[in-house]
Amino acid sequence: MCRFAHNTAGSINTQGRVVLPTNVVPRHYDVTLEPDFDKFTFEGTVIIDLDVAQDSSSISLNTNEIEIHTTTVHADGALVTSSPKISYDADTQTSTIDLGRQLKKGQRVQLKHTYTGQLNDNMAGFYRSKTKSGQFLAVSQFEATDARRALPCFDEPALKAEFTATLIADEKMTCLSNMDVASTTTIDSKITNGKRKAVKFNRSPKMSTYLLAFVVGELKSIATDKFRLPIKVWMTPDQKDTDGQFSLEVAAKTLAFYEKAFQAPYPLPKMDMVAIPDFAAGAMENWGLVTYRVVDLLFDQKTAGAATKERVAEVVQHELAHQWFGNLVTMDFWDGLWLNEGFATWMSWYSCNEFYPEWKVWETFVIDTLQGALGLDGLRSSHPIEVPVHRAEDINQIFDSISYSKGSAVLRMISKYIGEDVFIDGVRRYIKKHAWGNTQTGDLWAALSEASGKDVSTVMDIWTKKIGYPVVSVTENEKDGSITVKQNRFLRTGDVKPEEDETLYPVILGLRTKDGVDESLILREREQTFKVAGGLDFYKLNADHSALFRTSYSPERLVKLGEAAKKGLLTVEDRAGMIADAGALAASGYSKTSGILSLIESFNTEDQFVVWNEILSRISSVRNTWMFEDEAVRDGLKAFQRQLVSKKAHELGWEFSENEDHIMAQYKALMFGSAGLAGDEKVLKAAKDMFAKYASGDHDAIHPNIRASVLAMAVRDGGEKEWEAVRARAHEAPTADERNSCLRTLGRTQKPELIQRTLEIALSGEVKTQDIYMPIGGLGTTPEGIEKRYDWMRTNWSTLVEKLPPSMTMLSSVVAICVNGFTSEKQLKDVQEFFSDKDKKGYDRSLEQSQDSIRSKIGQLNRDKSDVEQFLKDKGYYGGAQGKL
Repeated sequence: MCRFAHNTAGSINTQGRVVLPTNVVPRHYDVTLEPDFDKFTFEGTVIIDLDVAQDSSSISLNTNEIEIHTTTVHADGALVTSSPKISYDADTQTSTIDLGRQLKKGQRVQLKHTYTGQLNDNMAGFYRSKTKSGQFLAVSQFEATDARRALPCFDEPALKAEFTATLIADEKMTCLSNMDVASTTTIDSKITNGKRKAVKFNRSPKMSTYLLAFVVGELKSIATDKFRLPIKVWMTPDQKDTDGQFSLEVAAKTLAFYEKAFQAPYPLPKMDMVAIPDFAAGAMENWGLVTYRVVDLLFDQKTAGAATKERVAEVVQHELAHQWFGNLVTMDFWDGLWLNEGFATWMSWYSCNEFYPEWKVWETFVIDTLQGALGLDGLRSSHPIEVPVHRAEDINQIFDSISYSKGSAVLRMISKYIGEDVFIDGVRRYIKKHAWGNTQTGDLWAALSEASGKDVSTVMDIWTKKIGYPVVSVTENEKDGSITVKQNRFLRTGDVKPEEDETLYPVILGLRTKDGVDESLILREREQTFKVAGGLDFYKLNADHSALFRTSYSPERLVKLGEAAKKGLLTVEDRAGMIADAGALAASGYSKTSGILSLIESFNTEDQFVVWNEILSRISSVRNTWMFEDEAVRDGLKAFQRQLVSKKAHELGWEFSENEDHIMAQYKALMFGSAGLAGDEKVLKAAKDMFAKYASGDHDAIHPNIRASVLAMAVRDGGEKEWEAVRARAHEAPTADERNSCLRTLGRTQKPELIQRTLEIALSGEVKTQDIYMPIGGLGTTPEGIEKRYDWMRTNWSTLVEKLPPSMTMLSSVVAICVNGFTSEKQLKDVQEFFSDKDKKGYDRSLEQSQDSIRSKIGQLNRDKSDVEQFLKDKGYYGGAQGKL
């Protein structure tokens, strides 16, 4: 049931959104905030200039956990009221001011509030964050609907206004906001009864409330002059200056690159990037003041692994893409979130590829972003890219793989279809036309159509408005050298109902033959036949896996494609994507699980990191599905993995040179970890030796590229001594990267008492709230860990709800982690019974997706339990034997 905000103008939003009335329009906010680090509150004053759009006797605006002390309203300079009646609707987080008289259309109104807010520890609104040394910062996180926790405001993306901010703090504190500083004065403090500084910032351009930002705390910075405007990286005093150097350099290059690509100057006077000790997301694109989780901004270039460097580059480039796409041009409401996130994700890969071509990030895209999108979107409980959202708790749940990964995959598909240069030209047109305004998806399609001369909306609309994607089944016609392709809705549970299979997608087939790739073929009907240039000797659909579909070939064709891969006829993306498709199709019943295991076996001569990453991901998926099955089968799957990777791990070795190739470093690390965790004796011995030195204080004994794997082997195969050593290092680690590796590793233990202790530290205060998911995530590798983790969630449910409010995203993540590992009907029933009487607001989507994931595993086990057992016996792996390749 949808509820509507009270609307004095007498009209309601027909889409069922809980939105504010449209009778007044905000133009400018003058906001002053003064944090109190003793009481964990803040004093606020806001003066809002409004235009009256319709005759009205009330004003409604958003507030949450704010105590309003005084309210005055002036119209055209004359006092309307200084003591109005204010009513509050907690459900819609709306305060309505009854003016006691009518305002007339066209009048200019000034509304002033003084109030007190909570400097909470929920990582939302204007909240407190704590440094290692125990000092506090006051920082903001307003996306999606939490600006209302910091000031009474019109908290919707389309209600853009200008902002003038003032922050009051002790002299030693740094004060930051979106704009540069206009003045610093000394004033009498409301809080300390002494003197404090008031830092006033210049007036901002028009922007949405969710992009407003404030930081108050003891900070230091490093700067660069390699861009035409000042760029700084800010951090707490306990961080090393050099840890922000890489981010600073990337930011300078990226802003210059985007200015050129978009042909639009970065419109603010500076760029500040701040590492925040407590931060729920990875980063937030506040205009001119981007905030980051520490690990996504700062790292030691001498001790960090290759994957960490790549992650930081992509996060920085993602947030800076938002400065144009999202901040300058903003979706009109949250169902257009994908316009922000999908584009920033695509743009981060695009720019990363420009700066670091040797990283080959578009290859990684196929196994990372694309598979993340197809994985979630293969569930019945997925949602369209453009999903109707009505309330605050709905909005937070769509910050997921559909908005980010599927959104960017759809953009990659269209950029391939019309050409990257044409795509960027279309984006330029879009930005130029809609700068400072709000848009809908159709506006982007119109700009891309104008640039390309193609009807983009006809091809793309279905992909954003409809849930899911198709599996394309291929039948070969030997007589005339053609293929007949048929599309049907793909579900991981393999139980598509007729009414769920009515959408016909325009599928860009991307047919690869020896002559090249034909991008012009589009499957628009349920079933069509296409001639294959050069005959059926060699062909493959979805070249480079640029489009969103799975391809189902006959077993014979899969064998031929495996041979083509060995001959070098398939790209890295083709090979990795083919394995991903085969794994997904086995999970959903299109083929046998033994089929994907056989296909993987045929790739034993593969030499590319990205392909091996996908191979091991698919083996992991099968092992997770068989998690609660007979030990002989589980040991057999482990032996299969060991036999597959050991030789390669030994050949590559685990020594890393100072100038190690970026991809080779990750390849070595992947094979080392996979072999060791599958029981390879040589790797285990090397890991044990490294860990002994590490635990005795030589923290350089383990190279950062393999640190997580070595720690995992040590904790898994060790006892209390090893577990305690890793726990202690988690507290002492000089970088967030190393600390996180330690926290994730604790859950690898197989000792019941240590599993219990791992769970206990998650809520003890020993682990930051932002990191609760790390130790419990590690418990997903054993049946005991999965069961005990779920019991822990049930036992501590009321504490979790209190500590991780449902209106945020953290509870949703914890529910998914604690439920996802299950594989049986009984376990599914237990989950359903536990949650049957719970208020599922804020995590209902995540819970349903987790249950769908369990259903998928149940189906695969029911179909292929004996199939996998027979495969392992036939190949000599059953019970953990070495097997034969």
